[in-house]
Amino acid sequence: MKNNEETEFDAIVVGSGISGGWAAKELCEKGLKTLVLERGRDVKHNEDYPTALQESWDFPHRGRMSKKFMEANPLITRAAGFSDATDHFFIQDADHPYVQEKPFDWIRGYQVGGKSLTWGRACQRWSDYEFKAPAKFEYGIEWPIAYEDVKDWYSHVERFIGVCGNADGLEAMPDGEYLPPFELNCVEQHFKEKLLEKYGRHLVQGRWAQLSKAKDIHYAQGRSDCQARNKCMRGCPYGGYFSSVSSTLPWAEKTGNLTLRPHSVVHSIVYDETTGKAAGVKVIDANSKEEIFFKAKVIFMNASALNTNLILLNSKSNRFPKGLGNDHDLMGRYICFHLYRGSVNGKIDGFEDKYFFGRKPSEPILVNFRNVGKQEMDFVGGYTTFMGAYRDSWDGAENLMGADLKNRISTPGQWHINMYMQGETIPKATNRVYLSEKETDSWGIPLLVTDVDYDENDEKMVADFLNEGKAMLEAAGCYEVQAHDSQQAPGLDIHEMGGVRMGKDPETSLLNEWNQLHACQNVFVTDGACMTSTGNQSPSILYMALTARATNYAAEQVKSGKL
Repeated sequence: MKNNEETEFDAIVVGSGISGGWAAKELCEKGLKTLVLERGRDVKHNEDYPTALQESWDFPHRGRMSKKFMEANPLITRAAGFSDATDHFFIQDADHPYVQEKPFDWIRGYQVGGKSLTWGRACQRWSDYEFKAPAKFEYGIEWPIAYEDVKDWYSHVERFIGVCGNADGLEAMPDGEYLPPFELNCVEQHFKEKLLEKYGRHLVQGRWAQLSKAKDIHYAQGRSDCQARNKCMRGCPYGGYFSSVSSTLPWAEKTGNLTLRPHSVVHSIVYDETTGKAAGVKVIDANSKEEIFFKAKVIFMNASALNTNLILLNSKSNRFPKGLGNDHDLMGRYICFHLYRGSVNGKIDGFEDKYFFGRKPSEPILVNFRNVGKQEMDFVGGYTTFMGAYRDSWDGAENLMGADLKNRISTPGQWHINMYMQGETIPKATNRVYLSEKETDSWGIPLLVTDVDYDENDEKMVADFLNEGKAMLEAAGCYEVQAHDSQQAPGLDIHEMGGVRMGKDPETSLLNEWNQLHACQNVFVTDGACMTSTGNQSPSILYMALTARATNYAAEQVKSGKL
């Protein structure tokens, strides 16, 4: 493999998305010469957002894809937010295949910035209940950390990326360092009051990575206030939402310590038998197919959960014939995800003299009310609920044409409320990913096989959400309420987690409390692969907090000569 003085660094970060961007920022700020490897193309803030300022009428099919494209891409076209306006940030199905032993929708974005360009942006903090519940109620192993260990790192991340929200004083969803929230509209406020009155349940303003009112730290990044256009997934020219392309990577570049290399497909981590550490990373240039070896003192795996599993499983040596650090056949197991199957919607009368301003990019959140600190249901775990109220101008327009149709859809219509769940799932050894023994990709790397499924706990949780959601809407005065179980395959939530989980015991986990591999301590994993359990809150900001915490520790270890 090609190797010279230009291939030696203090640190290597594999992946440039939400957690990879944070690893780069923190390591570069601490003076480490850092290489970020991204398998996809380069994307630069503002320069590479081709649809950011276009309107629906600027697209041939008003944002929809052609029938030919849909038939050729049945997987990616199911992804939330996918359209003709955002397809440049998603990969096409045939370009990067994988093997589905059971149906699993693996949604990917291979470019600098990864899925930070298309994420949902919800940023609730985990409560201590979520860290402690799996071990306490025996549906998972004990986390090696608690909320207190990451509380200050949450604040560190929130201040830099900009998160809007409100201080609500709820233990089940701890408060953070927030910019002003996007206010509830009149029907959402009505729903909030009815829920509190009848059930004692709490609806809060969405905690979203949107600059509702930018601060100096955000202006210093070249970002400004969110314009409430809700076109975030196209890439925002204002930097109104957080992505690594608009925020952490440019910040890392300012230090002079960053080397960013797109088109770099990571094959494996190379283990040095004599030192007992990883020596570096084997890369295949995506275009030339040239093999290159990059050397570093520490390596951070942030390729996204399943790709991190794939790379580590493919990192074989005499010491680790089943994958780097994989002494107990744990790697690739305990894959989990969030449960998104349930949704409920209905109509509500009144409020016809009210409307709202702009296209709010955040959603109100109904805080989890199931199994909070105790086991009270016939299922374990809880669920967060996202909701929104809106006016539908298309009501009654189905049979209209011409001027009648135009007049109808230009007049605010009936108010609707929609709710959908984000539920915790149980990490199980039988839910796993592994390498194909027969099939390889275009670069000679084994394809990933997914073997992940739902269980009885999931079915009970979905049923409870549908029942409770319907009852809550009706209690608020909704009618024609419909409850729906999508039966979608796991993975479509885009919150895949686990496979390289944290834990206290090397016999039952792969990473310690600092996200280091127990058996190879200069390799850190801080993306979704590190998760011990899923909780019910959105996970991305926890990845960022864990990354900031781990990079701070790693930099200290490098400077002291221990790594």
